[in-house]
Amino acid sequence: MSSENCFYAEGLRFACTRCSRCCRHTPGYVFLSPRDLDALGSALSLPRGEIIARYCREVAFGIAQRISLKEKPNLDCVFWDEGGCSVYETRPLQCRSFPFWSSALSSRAEWEQTTAQCPGIGQGPLRSRAEIERWVQRRLREGFTEG
Repeated sequence: MSSENCFYAEGLRFACTRCSRCCRHTPGYVFLSPRDLDALGSALSLPRGEIIARYCREVAFGIAQRISLKEKPNLDCVFWDEGGCSVYETRPLQCRSFPFWSSALSSRAEWEQTTAQCPGIGQGPLRSRAEIERWVQRRLREGFTEG
């Protein structure tokens, strides 16, 4: 995207406030990369298969089946515990890269919708366009675990 057409060419401010709005009370998917599964396995001292059996589900995504974290009956992330994320230091890339997702960055209108849901957007340090685009590229490079 050329600089004149990129609404975040000068960067965007973001600092996670750990408010948990992005991981509680609403349905959604947290698609895991193979690296995410390995990190969770190390943190929880469980093999990949056990992580998938206990904490994940398969989701039809087009012609593929992707592995996503489960949700509790109240729609909280399976790893949300009283006070926050129980695996915060090893949380999946999708969680770590929020709000710098290609969907949220696709237009100023999409960004504004994301901003309305997250008190950390507009706060904290200015994240450069290069840093933002590194998050997007990393998501593409790491890929997804297929079911």
